[in-house]
Amino acid sequence: MTTTARTAEDLIQSLKQLPLPQRQRFFMLLSENIFQDQQTHTHEEVFGHLYEAGLTSAEAADFLEVSASTFRRYLARNLLTPTSTVGRNLMFAAAELKAFKKALKATKG
Repeated sequence: MTTTARTAEDLIQSLKQLPLPQRQRFFMLLSENIFQDQQTHTHEEVFGHLYEAGLTSAEAADFLEVSASTFRRYLARNLLTPTSTVGRNLMFAAAELKAFKKALKATKG
């Protein structure tokens, strides 16, 4: 596992990019765990579950920082593909959304 030194400013910028539910989860985990055992937790330990997590359409749109209608257009153009369906909710892989978001930012310059 590779670790990278990060500044406080880098961490704040990363946290600002997370969807609100994930930011809330981060601070909940932080308050429940990190100060209790005084151990250092890696980025993977805190955020690793997100790479396997499925996000709903609303969460995915929030993660991509686009409106629901823009997200629906991405789906209609087959730019995004759901990984599964839970009830009536389409679910999207966080890792695929992250790659898509990176590609979007690269095309916007």
